[in-house]
Formats: sequence, C-alpha cells, structure tokens
Amino acid sequence: MSQVVATAEHVVAAPADRVRAALADYAGTRQRIAGPQFSDYRVEAGGQGGGTRVHWRFAATQKRVRDQLVAVADGPDGLVERDQNSSMVTTWTVHPADAGASTVRVRTTWDGASGIGGFFERTFAPKGLARTYTGMLERLDAELR
Repeated sequence: MSQVVATAEHVVAAPADRVRAALADYAGTRQRIAGPQFSDYRVEAGGQGGGTRVHWRFAATQKRVRDQLVAVADGPDGLVERDQNSSMVTTWTVHPADAGASTVRVRTTWDGASGIGGFFERTFAPKGLARTYTGMLERLDAELR
C-alpha cells in the first residue's frame, strides 16, 4: 500500500479568523458548502471545531461511495478531520494573505489500494477530490463575501 494525497488551495476574500470560524462551523457553513458529493450529512456531537463528530456519505463516483464518520480536532492553523471508518485524514489550514484575504489549503491523505486498483486510485482519485475541494472553497469564498 502507498499513501494517496489530494490537495487544493484557494484564496478567500475574508480575514483568516473569519475563514477559520466558518470552516469550524460544521452545523452551518460546512454543510452549506459541502456540495453534491456529500449526502446524509449530520452532526453527531459538538458542531463547532475540535471535538465535533460529523457523519456524511461521500460519493467519489456514482459507484464509489464512502460512509464517513469524522472526528474533528483543532490544528495549529486550522482543523484536522480523521475518518473513523478508514485511514483518511484531511487537514484544513488557513493563513492570512493580502489585505483581508486568506489562503486556505486542504490536504487529504489515505492508504491506497495495491495492485492495478491502487494504480488507478493514485492516478485519478487525487484529481477528483481536488475538484471537490476547489468547489467547496469557491462556495466558502462566495458565502463570506
């Protein structure tokens, strides 16, 4: 098995503290920006930042749907989400950029499959997940304007 990595980055037109607060709002903002790939979204504990537990079904493709139960922890510059059903870990970081703007970066890692299935996973999954995250970050930017 090898580790698979997907990343996305976007400049959001809002100060870093406001962006961090919006990303940590699993009961509101996060559900609104999640996008069509996320279904059966529900907060099971908390709802704001570290200590939150949230469930969703993530459709990577029409046939590949992951049932995810995510435990959220506060990180040094954002949030760390650990899927309790897999090796998937997603880290959201927020850094101040120019004049009231912030750079948001999301990085997801997981243990990929081996063999030919693993080859296709390492080749295509990061690009698809990056598109999903780019859409989320664009919706976040629109929401915070």
